Amino acid sequence: MDELLEISGQLIRGANSAFQRYLFHQIDWEERLIGIKGARGTGKTTLILQFLKKKQEEGNQVAYFSLDEFYFLSNNLVDTAKSFYQSGGQIIGLDEVHKYPNWSREIKNLYDRYPAIQIVFSGSSIVDISKEEGDLSRRAVMHELHGLSYREYLKLYHEQDLPIISLSQILHSASHFSRIFPENFKPLQYFQDYLVTGYYPFSGVNKEMYHKKLRQLARTIVEYDMAEIQGFDIRNGKKILQLLYLIAQQVPFKPNISSLAEKTQIHRNSMGNYLLYLADARLIDLQYPAGVSVSTLQKPEKIFLNNTNYLYALSQKEPEEGTVRETFFNSLVKVSHSIHSSQSVDFLVNNEFSFEIGGKNKTRKQAIESDTWIVKDDIEFPAGKSLPLWAFGFLY
Repeated sequence: MDELLEISGQLIRGANSAFQRYLFHQIDWEERLIGIKGARGTGKTTLILQFLKKKQEEGNQVAYFSLDEFYFLSNNLVDTAKSFYQSGGQIIGLDEVHKYPNWSREIKNLYDRYPAIQIVFSGSSIVDISKEEGDLSRRAVMHELHGLSYREYLKLYHEQDLPIISLSQILHSASHFSRIFPENFKPLQYFQDYLVTGYYPFSGVNKEMYHKKLRQLARTIVEYDMAEIQGFDIRNGKKILQLLYLIAQQVPFKPNISSLAEKTQIHRNSMGNYLLYLADARLIDLQYPAGVSVSTLQKPEKIFLNNTNYLYALSQKEPEEGTVRETFFNSLVKVSHSIHSSQSVDFLVNNEFSFEIGGKNKTRKQAIESDTWIVKDDIEFPAGKSLPLWAFGFLY
């Protein structure tokens, strides 16, 4: 226990709070039980450590425990937390909870037995809290941490502190849109860099190493995290990776389930589950028409990779511009808005707004809907019904 607390202290003291993710400012940190889920590499651990450091500086006794530590192979979480509480502990941060057996039941017990303790926990995006054995769904306030927005990327790597802008501002503030930003702001200056290497907060100057790390990240998610899914046979990990690789060469596309099953040797009846596994792991995104619920029985209308960085890391060749545009729009808009496929336009957002995505030659004539917005990747500011693609990277 002493060694565990020593490690905790080192990590909390070493947390750098100079840059805080968007979610840090959205969470109500006064809640007694807070859950944060998200894909690997998005910064969940850093988020928790920043919170604990802040509370420690305010005079609280805090501790950080990663539940994939060897300590928890032979020690019980409830007993460990009880010991910490009895010695004056007030706030516990629990990381990698999905790697600890019966984690939800033990967190529930802690919540019920020790009302004075605050618990913040994090786990894989694969975790479905509503299906866990311990009933946390009525107790925990859950949040999901996504990858860096373009706005966050500019702040983290280029020290440009710029405001979040709402969808309404993008759509209806064309006349004074440029006044939201500094006069010397060049929105496209780093946009291509973000598309290639900017989605994760471990980005570096070496593009090849970054993409190699992304490929390793995808493999770890499939071979390590998916083992926690009930009913998932880890022996099928190789087939799942092959499925991901095939998808990366074709996205965005309307899936042919029989063709995918034949190429990967995955049984057709299991393909729906495997696609959902990849989507829950935030490796791909499944898009359905408006009004259709997500189901293993319902074939998605389109499949995207989760973000543009995966496009460059997993594709055999340079991704097509149209694919990059649509993947960027989908990955950033879905964080805070509903987004669906449509028969007449590229995207339907909030069941209300129609969008066509393109380059400088994209015109209203190509859009069937009269109220369709044209999103272009090579303009700096809105012009009539034409909107800049980069602006959708400022939604969070």
